[in-house]
Amino acid sequence: MTELTSTPAGELPHPVSARVAHRNEFDNGWAVISRIIRHVLRYRWRFALATITSLLASVFNVAIPRLLGRSVDAAHALTTGNSVESEETVQFLAALAGLLLAAATLRGLFQMISGYLSEFIAHAYGRDLRIAYFDKLQRMGFDFHDRIHSGDLITRGMLDLEGVRGFVENAMQRFIALVLLASIGALLLFSRDTPMALVTLSFVPLLGWRAGRMGLTLRGAWTRLQERLAILTRVMEENLEGVRVVRAFSSQRFEIAKFDTAGNDALAVANERIVTRAIGMSTINAGYYFAMVAVLWFGSQRVAAGYISIGELTEFLTFMTILQMPVRQVGMIMNSSARAISSGKRLYEILDMELPFEARKGTHDLIVTVGQLRFENVSFSYDVAAPNSLEGISFEVKRGQTLGIVGPSGGGKSTIAHLIPRFYDVSGGRITIDGHDIRDVTLESLRRAVSVVQQDVFLFDDSVASNVAYPDPDAGADDLVRAAATAQIHDYVTELAGGYRTRIGERGVGLSGGQRQRLSIARGIIEEPSIVIYDDASSAVDAATEHHLRRTLREAGHSTTTIIISHRLASLMHADEIIVLDRGHIVERGRHEELSRAGGLYSTLFLAQWGAREEVATNSDEWIHA
Repeated sequence: MTELTSTPAGELPHPVSARVAHRNEFDNGWAVISRIIRHVLRYRWRFALATITSLLASVFNVAIPRLLGRSVDAAHALTTGNSVESEETVQFLAALAGLLLAAATLRGLFQMISGYLSEFIAHAYGRDLRIAYFDKLQRMGFDFHDRIHSGDLITRGMLDLEGVRGFVENAMQRFIALVLLASIGALLLFSRDTPMALVTLSFVPLLGWRAGRMGLTLRGAWTRLQERLAILTRVMEENLEGVRVVRAFSSQRFEIAKFDTAGNDALAVANERIVTRAIGMSTINAGYYFAMVAVLWFGSQRVAAGYISIGELTEFLTFMTILQMPVRQVGMIMNSSARAISSGKRLYEILDMELPFEARKGTHDLIVTVGQLRFENVSFSYDVAAPNSLEGISFEVKRGQTLGIVGPSGGGKSTIAHLIPRFYDVSGGRITIDGHDIRDVTLESLRRAVSVVQQDVFLFDDSVASNVAYPDPDAGADDLVRAAATAQIHDYVTELAGGYRTRIGERGVGLSGGQRQRLSIARGIIEEPSIVIYDDASSAVDAATEHHLRRTLREAGHSTTTIIISHRLASLMHADEIIVLDRGHIVERGRHEELSRAGGLYSTLFLAQWGAREEVATNSDEWIHA
């Protein structure tokens, strides 16, 4: 699989600028084609057998005109009386008929084998591409997915991939068959009569010139079409994901108009491609038929002059007839090649991207012992051209301790949650776990040790059990119940008709927002990770349930390092330390009792949520220890 995932090609352009010309090795279409061929040659035995059978099919194909010519000469000799009718001549014609039948049968047999092998190789190559592409998407960082729309990725992984695979099936072997047929046929024709051979193949220069022009034009058309189809996919995907918003605002007409516009744009480019192909093939076919007329006229002159026989003229005409189907396939070959080049550029652009978190030398698995998480003067920016989202962040939290993080929206709270499991890499400073820089440990071991429970919950269209056990598919029933009970969702699940086997629908549509969040919490703690980060994970949970949830999570947190990010101060009042973020900086830190009386940003937030200072004084203790 290294062929599919090697050679970094730089950063992926934003979809909006996808029409900008590629400035990499794939500006040359032959680089794409040669890369496809190199991978196909990995199936060397099947490819060799497909080529051999294609060669044999061409040999028997060319034998048919030769046998027909011999038959015509023999029959002509009988009918003109130039030869004494004899049993031997009749037997000779019968033998020729048998040979014709055998040649046609063997040609069909070898064509069938070659076609089967070509299609097998094409589908095997498509499987390899799909696996490599999906594997690459799984290993790309969040910054990659932030920059490119999922609809565009879907289009590349389906339509573009199919365009590359289709070249192997529809063009590669057909081109080989055409070259073999033309080469073998040309050798035989020139051995019969050179002037006639030149006339017979006179359309070939026109075919080559027009096919080349058609291929270049089709490349541009296919590139534009793939981009339009990506937009079409993007529109449909967003509509389906936001179907409730569309219905709520009765925006169906607007969405239909948007989809219609995208569809018409794609149709216009598709029509351009069809016109290009139709004009190109009409020119090639016209040249072919002019050549056939020239063969008939010039051949008649040669027969009359005694240079060739009627049977030999029949050979040339029959060979022209055999060439008719391969000539018609030139359009398919050029269309498939053009699509493969444009699609291959887009597909290999993803496959060749550098992974965001390349392992340092000496990378090792993380084994958590103390559970000490440290931020040491950490800075981070989502874009090198933008100001830092975090600046000079330092804190420490150990196993059994809870760190609370609070602050206004956009202050950098969720960014901290994303940096710990290395969804993004720090721009400055470092993050350590038990003294190990997280950039020096394997991602798999890091993410086994760190669990992030996010506010925006994604659930699969599967059973409750499968969703909770997603991090550990081998989890037993006791583990499921333990995690669900801690997340305060077990009692609800047991009331469902199917219990833990109940399907929850796409994105958990059958559950409320709070129930989805509690399932997400259960999923986040089922493996008992060393570090758990709750990123506003209970924002949709009602106050009474959250009260019980805080208690069970606090009890479960004695063996873990816990970070709670929340706008609800009640969720983190009990924390051993609270840091207050504002515009990427820590502006306050301390325990709840200190911060609530300090008169700073935390105090303002606390008063806004809990009312007058007298109320706070009487209720604060109760909430902290509840």
